[in-house]
Amino acid sequence: MTNPNEDMLDDLFAQARSIDAKPSHAFLARVLADADGVQAAMRPKQAAVPGGLWTRMLDALGGWPAVSGLAAATIAGVWIGVAPPSSMQDLTASLIGDEVSVDFFATDFAFDTGALADG
Repeated sequence: MTNPNEDMLDDLFAQARSIDAKPSHAFLARVLADADGVQAAMRPKQAAVPGGLWTRMLDALGGWPAVSGLAAATIAGVWIGVAPPSSMQDLTASLIGDEVSVDFFATDFAFDTGALADG
């Protein structure tokens, strides 16, 4: 037994398929104009950004939390570069094969200060 509502729906769908309805150009133009108006109303108003280049760079990086993280990573990198842990020398020696040590604060040079003292 078939449901009369299904037959009625089938008839309606058949009628809808038989109609070759294409929207007119005027209708499409009105729809697009209405969509442009709605989009323009929803677009947020941009306030003038106070400050100059540094403010824009700070905003581009993500604000003060991101800059503080970058500063902490920079300080940690400089610290590890200046005073590396002893295990770092072992690691580089095992990876590269040679251990190279550079002493930036060498005190094996002498200044001739006698000319200043005599004079």
